[in-house]
Amino acid sequence: MIRRFVVVIMAALPMAVAADIRVVEEIAAKVNGDIVTRGELDEQRRELEAFLRRDRHLSGVELTSAEQEEGKNFLRDKIDQLLMVQKAKDLNISVDGEVAKRLAEMQVMAKITDPDKFHDYVRDNSGMPFEELKQKMTNEMLWHQLIGQEIGARMAIPEPELRKYYDAHPAEFVRKAQVFLSQILISTEGKTPEQAAAAETKAKDVAARARKGEKFTELVAAFSDDKETANGGGSLPPREKGMSLPPIEEFAFKEKKGSVSDPIKIAQGLVILRIDERYEAGQASFDEVKERIQQILTEPQLETKVRVYLTKLRLDAFLEVKEGYVDTGAAPGKDTHWHDIAQLKPQTTTKEEVAATHKRHKHFLFVPIPGTTATKGTTPNIDTSRLGERATPAAPATPDAPATPVPPATPDAPAAVPVKP
Repeated sequence: MIRRFVVVIMAALPMAVAADIRVVEEIAAKVNGDIVTRGELDEQRRELEAFLRRDRHLSGVELTSAEQEEGKNFLRDKIDQLLMVQKAKDLNISVDGEVAKRLAEMQVMAKITDPDKFHDYVRDNSGMPFEELKQKMTNEMLWHQLIGQEIGARMAIPEPELRKYYDAHPAEFVRKAQVFLSQILISTEGKTPEQAAAAETKAKDVAARARKGEKFTELVAAFSDDKETANGGGSLPPREKGMSLPPIEEFAFKEKKGSVSDPIKIAQGLVILRIDERYEAGQASFDEVKERIQQILTEPQLETKVRVYLTKLRLDAFLEVKEGYVDTGAAPGKDTHWHDIAQLKPQTTTKEEVAATHKRHKHFLFVPIPGTTATKGTTPNIDTSRLGERATPAAPATPDAPATPVPPATPDAPAAVPVKP
């Protein structure tokens, strides 16, 4: 029989609790204060199956075999991600700016200025709500930032070896002409002729202020009507020749780095551009690609070192895996067996005792559906009539005040019945 956990939702008094109990999800693993659910793992399996059918054209026995082989690490990967994201937050690593910039690039490529329409575009093309995509991007960037800081920085390749690789692989570092731009958009959409004229005057004033030396990012935050790119300082994706309108190309590929354009008319209104960086077509210099070569040379060693790092994080974490699920990245000697809440000592009430019992982990209250009998692997029924009351520990016995005996069961207060295994 499948055992499910349910969360108590207390919307009113204890009498209303039973009516508000919902079956939420089966928990596969607890990782410090976070959880991995069966639903998340099932979703990964569905995505894998779709990929194998669509991209690898597998079916039948081959499909089943590939699903089993590639799917055995699903729980490991989810635990890995949670541990990495938690560690990144512990180290105060933030990627909010990078995420905003990436989303802004997506919006520019989609040629959608309206935020709501862009959110619809994301949902239609990715199959997930905008906020979910944003969270996945955040987690991925936190992962990579942490690896670079905690592992990659300690794997520095000496510069002579980097230059040796550069000299031996010149074809890898030939590029097309590229320009990196930032923008301030002054919208004229839906405006009257008088309002459009006022917007043009405003755009000329903002461009003049930028040329006089005011920080472009501050002007972006104050005046740009494109809020998605504004969150990333106005940055746009890199552009090659032929990707932009003629007046933008004329400015972007002729003026020098740091130049600010006059307001340029586009469909959405008036755009003021600044050239952040520009690369001419041809062979990239060694200094320009040095970091890229560093990544190329360290990548073969990186996976092993990341696995060692994740094992250490597991050893330091509160981690429990439910019976029937397997963490293929489990740390040797680490006890990750599932412990029922019913097994916790009721006398463990002080902060020090809780910290000693479960370091850095949050407690979640789960109870079975009313009317069912608790079994092994679930929590016995809990008297919810006193939920929310602060427990008062009994005073210790003294010569003048002997310990108060526990009263026997009465018809109004029946004795607790032990749960049978």
